[in-house]
Amino acid sequence: MKDFKGFKKGVDLGGWLSQCDYSDKRLNHFIEEEDFKKIASWGADHVRLPFDYNIIEEEDGTRKPEGFAHIDRAIKWAKENNLNIVLDLHKTAGFSFYFGEGQVGFFDDPALQERFYVLWEDMSKRYGNDPAIAFELLNEVTDQEYSDRWNKIIKTAIGRIRKIASDTVILVGGYWNNSPAAVKDLEVPYDDKVVYNIHCYDPLFFTHQGAMWIKEMDHSLRFTYEESKATKEYFLGAFKEAYDKAVANNTTLYCGEYGVIENATPEDTLKWYKAINAAFEELNIGRSAWSYKSMNFGLSDKRMAGVIDELVKYL
Repeated sequence: MKDFKGFKKGVDLGGWLSQCDYSDKRLNHFIEEEDFKKIASWGADHVRLPFDYNIIEEEDGTRKPEGFAHIDRAIKWAKENNLNIVLDLHKTAGFSFYFGEGQVGFFDDPALQERFYVLWEDMSKRYGNDPAIAFELLNEVTDQEYSDRWNKIIKTAIGRIRKIASDTVILVGGYWNNSPAAVKDLEVPYDDKVVYNIHCYDPLFFTHQGAMWIKEMDHSLRFTYEESKATKEYFLGAFKEAYDKAVANNTTLYCGEYGVIENATPEDTLKWYKAINAAFEELNIGRSAWSYKSMNFGLSDKRMAGVIDELVKYL
């Protein structure tokens, strides 16, 4: 797949069905229909919906119909606003990109892997073969040591999905939290409907300045956009190896997350978006900005009011 049509300019719905307290209030009201209308008014063509396995599964693996109802509602609102949607499994039983979740063992436990395959088979039965819906197998594999095992899991998962959903586009990312540098170690796509998925928060000292969850960072330091040196050329260089690998393997890149933390000024955030957007446009990379609301990166938050009308031109 050389062109991921319909998924060029998107916005993440982080914190709704993932990275949350799973309360009824959160699940039913954090994102509502009006939010989809606003995203569409920004010129987006899709949303990315992170969801955790425990939205649709009990801890023993049985299905939760009310969880699927939340996903159904998101798809309905997306379609009513002419938005496509990426269904992103943000956490699976036995693995989370965030160590604090306490999910471990996925890459070594065949039973947890089988549970993952069955989850995607069920998702395929419900949502497969719809051109408005893409699947993202798993968010942000962390350690490089998982690479070989992850490639095998990808191949098995897609093989089982394809028996049900032959036409659904599937996104696969590499280690180091979907780093562009990890694309080189992803295997050749299973078929012509697989896209390489990257995330980009470069340079991290700028986009995550003051992020309390990064222990190695001096949380008191603040940086300007000019100090980041994040020009169009900077991003073209950051994406080059991954882009070349995608072209060589007859596919394309999609950037499922990118954004700037609320500790940067809105004006500097706008400059960063302009620079990375120029690289995305030149390389024809589809993308989804992190994130629509709150989550330390909220584009719709009040603090962004002075620049949002200009910024959304550069999603």
